[in-house]
This record gives sequence, structure tokens and C-alpha cells, in this order.
Amino acid sequence: MYDIMILNFIKEYFHSNVGDAFFVFITYLGEGGFIWILLALFLILLKKEYRLGISMFVALSLVGIVCLLIVKPMVARERPFYYVEGIQLLIKKPTDFSFPSGHTASSFAAVTVLFLNKSKSFKPTLVLAVLISFSRLYLYVHYPSDVLFGIIFGVLLAYIANKVVNEISKKIKT
Repeated sequence: MYDIMILNFIKEYFHSNVGDAFFVFITYLGEGGFIWILLALFLILLKKEYRLGISMFVALSLVGIVCLLIVKPMVARERPFYYVEGIQLLIKKPTDFSFPSGHTASSFAAVTVLFLNKSKSFKPTLVLAVLISFSRLYLYVHYPSDVLFGIIFGVLLAYIANKVVNEISKKIKT
């Protein structure tokens, strides 16, 4: 109920031609974790940031397994545009389930790894993660609760991934 009220508020008061183009672009950056996978691969290639890149890649992999392969099919929540008449999507209609937001989970997993490792790139990537997450609401393809739980899953899975990679790294060095 509140989810739809929030989505309708965003639709009513935030939509514009510029916003439409901007948030379509932003949401495509998060498609399949694309931007975050590129960042993880870039970090892996940098000798100094190798462990950080590995932690991010493990976190993104956990998001894929837990959120996309287990939770989404288990919860099987239909997307909001199925329930509200007259919604014209600005992007191709997603065919998977809504809960949790994979765009959000992968974004916050990547950003959390950066935060936990005190990376200087944390702040700009946090801005991008928030924009990607908001884009899912703006485009009416996720409920706010999908995004909220995407944040929760992303942060928790990043914490686990970072902890595991750090422990393995310590054991390899000793």
C-alpha cells in the first residue's frame, strides 16, 4: 500500500523529460551489475587494489546467487507495473521477479566493499549506487521495499564477502 503511494508520488512530482533520459541511462549502468563488475575487474588488475577487487567480485557473486537465484524465485513478487493501470515503462519490461532489487543489491554490495576497505572512491560510488537504486523506483519497476531490502542484502553480503576474502588472504600470507 505505502509502496504504491511512494511510487505514485515519485511519478507525479519527479518525472520530467530530462529525468526520464537520465534515469534510463543510470539504470542501464546497473544492469546485471555491469558497472560494478567493470570496477571489480579494474581493481583486480591494479596490483595494489587486487584484494579489494576480489572482495567486490565475491560480493557481487554472492548477490547473484542469494538474491537473484534464491530469494527472487522464492518470494516471487510481481513488479508494481503489473498492478497499476496506465503505467508506461521507459525501459524494456523486466521479466524476472521484483524482490529484492538486484540493481540495488549489487550497487550496495560494491559500495560497501569500498567503504569497509576505506577506499577513496567510496563517496562517488555511493552517489552512483543511490542514483541506480532510485532509478528503479523512478522507472516503476521496483517497490520501495524491494530497494530497501536490496540495500540490506547488498551490505550484508558485502560484509560476508569482505570478511571471507580477508581471512583467506591472511592465511595465504602466513
